[in-house]
Amino acid sequence: MSEHLIGVISDTHGLLRPEAVAALRGVEQIIHAGDVGRPEILTDLARIAPVRAVRGNVDRGEWAEALPLTEVVTVGGLLLYVLHDRHALDLNPAAAGFAAVISGHSHQPLVEQRGPVLYLNPGSAGPRRFRLPVSLAHLIVRDGALTAELITLPV
Repeated sequence: MSEHLIGVISDTHGLLRPEAVAALRGVEQIIHAGDVGRPEILTDLARIAPVRAVRGNVDRGEWAEALPLTEVVTVGGLLLYVLHDRHALDLNPAAAGFAAVISGHSHQPLVEQRGPVLYLNPGSAGPRRFRLPVSLAHLIVRDGALTAELITLPV
């Protein structure tokens, strides 16, 4: 049996909360779905686990230009498609062989299975927006199957 635990975070907007750091401890990889806010966020996350990140609409400057708009991450033989805004998705993920689409932008946490594809938005782990929760997610790949768990941070 093979199992992989991936941390998924988005919309930090320059704020990496200690609660987020605690919730990510023990993951083997971190995916940041954009709106990082400051390059130091990625440096701090990399102290926990290797990081794959995409650029969000608030990410500006030379450091942000180095971030791709989309990223393909392979975990346990499954392909994950990462982009900031799900509405910018310009491919059919099922036809392209993706097991999941990971996005941020809306600040609204979402785990939704549509056919063979899992859609995951970890919500926002940065400054609270409206009455939306402050959250992130764990993505679990176990024997070729994918599940996601939203984690609301106690802030």
